[in-house]
Amino acid sequence: MSAFHSLRFRIFVSLIGITILSFITIAIVTIYQYRKQSQTYHNERLLRKEQQLAMHIRYVLSQTTFPVEDKYIPLIFREEIYHIADIENINFNLYSINGTFLISSQAGLRDNKELHCISDSILTELSNSVDKRLVAQAKYEKDNFQYSYSYVNDLQYKPLLILHIPHFENDTFNEAFLQNSLYNLGGAYFAILLLTIGVALLISRYITHSLRQIQQKLRTTHFLGKNEKIDVKNTTTEIGELLFSYNEMVDEIEKSKKALAKIEREKMWKDMAKQIAHEIKNPLTPMRLSVQNFERKFDPKDPKCGEKVADFTQMLLQHIDTLSDISDAFSSFVSMPSQKKEQTDLNAIIRRTIAVFDLPYIHFESKQEQIGIRADKNQMNRMLTNLLKNAIYATDNTPIPSIEVLSYADENKVYIQVKDNGSGIPAELQERIFEPKFTTKNTAGSGLGLTMVKHIINAHGGTISLSSEVGKGTTFTVELKK
Repeated sequence: MSAFHSLRFRIFVSLIGITILSFITIAIVTIYQYRKQSQTYHNERLLRKEQQLAMHIRYVLSQTTFPVEDKYIPLIFREEIYHIADIENINFNLYSINGTFLISSQAGLRDNKELHCISDSILTELSNSVDKRLVAQAKYEKDNFQYSYSYVNDLQYKPLLILHIPHFENDTFNEAFLQNSLYNLGGAYFAILLLTIGVALLISRYITHSLRQIQQKLRTTHFLGKNEKIDVKNTTTEIGELLFSYNEMVDEIEKSKKALAKIEREKMWKDMAKQIAHEIKNPLTPMRLSVQNFERKFDPKDPKCGEKVADFTQMLLQHIDTLSDISDAFSSFVSMPSQKKEQTDLNAIIRRTIAVFDLPYIHFESKQEQIGIRADKNQMNRMLTNLLKNAIYATDNTPIPSIEVLSYADENKVYIQVKDNGSGIPAELQERIFEPKFTTKNTAGSGLGLTMVKHIINAHGGTISLSSEVGKGTTFTVELKK
């Protein structure tokens, strides 16, 4: 699985992403809030200036001896307009109600023709506004300013003049202050980001460490093996619940294994009892028939009486030997768990086992003179005896039988191969060859020989495998620990 899909990577990216997203969000909110507050502040301040200017203008108009008419306004405010501008610290212009320029507090603008009238669109918008004032934005020499138009009313709220404030409150300084604030905020968040990266690494490692231990345990968990519980301290509640569930599962597996083992043991003994009864009954039936037949036909005066008695006796002995073999096979199978392991020479065991059969076509070869192994000598002998018996039976109908036994060893393991050139085992039967009661022999057989072989090898911590081809022979390979 790609590292980009791991939980650790996702936790790391999530924490970093949350930090960056929070910075972007706070920056956006800060800009929006600052500009909104700045705009509100400027609007309120501009409104106060308008009100103060209007109050001064009404006061001057109330003290003048000139008629309050458009043509006399420049005379009335010829000196007063500068005095008002100095008091309020702001420049302004006065227009007539129909938009004609009258006078400005900026002496240099009095002859500016662009100020001689207000456009009809502004007059209309001003007249239609609810509060009879118009505020807008203007750009002057790369700086942003506000400008406003408002009516100056008399005491009866009749419009007398239009007050124009052309430039109000440059936002350049405020924008620079905002940028500086964002720069400082960015620096702080960069430090927080570095801290978050460190914390994210620690958190992701802390969380995934427990999960990795669980993963390793789950990989080694299987029904047939020994499963260990997980004991991880100082975990989160969720990880602790996961560990508790896993440990409960291990307990359930152990209970199921014991129950299954009990069922299998009971089934095995039932099957074995049936098999014993069947195997014993096979030779008893012909023995009974033979005895009955002999009793019916026996004549002491028959000249061949001695020969018939000898044949009858030989037949009984043959069936008795069969019963003895069956008894020995089952006895060996039942007594397998008892082991007396000791250090011994595997090659010596193989040579002694082969010598018992005394067959010229059984050949032994080893890559080492001696192969040391810790094992039960009797069970090793029993295992080899059954493999050789199996090979001898497989080569019964082979014109030139050959059985080869090979042994060799490496640093940790020893290997035994028993190879014959017999009839071979069909592929569909190879998987069942080690099952109890299963046999390919046409003559009487317990079907426990290879089962016993596998049990002995498993008890010694080894494995057995076979390769076979019909008509060419079979090779059994045994692998054992030293």
